[in-house]
Amino acid sequence: MSRSHQKAVVLLSGGLDSATVVAMAQERGFECYALSVHYGQRHSAELAAAARVAQVFGVVEHRVMGVDLAGIGGSSLTDLALVVPTSPTEGIPSTYVPARNTLMLSLALGWAEVIGAKHIFMGVNAVDYSGYPDCRPEFIEAYQRLAMLATKAGVEGQALKIEAPLISLSKAEIIREGLRLGVDYSLTVSCYQADAEGRACGVCDSCRLRAEGFTAAGVTDPTRYV
Repeated sequence: MSRSHQKAVVLLSGGLDSATVVAMAQERGFECYALSVHYGQRHSAELAAAARVAQVFGVVEHRVMGVDLAGIGGSSLTDLALVVPTSPTEGIPSTYVPARNTLMLSLALGWAEVIGAKHIFMGVNAVDYSGYPDCRPEFIEAYQRLAMLATKAGVEGQALKIEAPLISLSKAEIIREGLRLGVDYSLTVSCYQADAEGRACGVCDSCRLRAEGFTAAGVTDPTRYV
């Protein structure tokens, strides 16, 4: 199979990073199957953004799957009784969602097996990020080993690669790369508590990192704020 016809599952949240990853995967010649996950997050604006991004990039298919992480709580992104922090905190912030990336990768892994995709792309980043344990290179490496052990494809010797092309890039570098690839960041939503129209709060950790990234990249921030 030529590289231009290889399939890839891309985890697409609707945010800045995952939109960039779709563009990067397409530049490498992959046929992209976008997967978004409704996990009980505070708002659905990012899922609407994911649909916009998927349409603009013309992915082969865009699926939205559901996992009830609100049912276990423990995060200010899934428990409305908890307050989303608006200033940097010590340690891992309350916006960390237990098991989120593990479960999202598991859904992507299952879909990849079914459609015969040998690559899964996700936009985790370990430079300008909030300190989540499941955004580190060690997590990706461990999940790579799991993917080879836990799948029919892996057992039969067919390599399945977890791709995290943003993991060592700064937010400014991600933005520059996305702009080079033609990503329209006005389509994306990164805010932890965006309103129903997808407008960002401008004060949460995700908004802060995003705004600082555009400033450092020296380009206009297209984010719509409340």
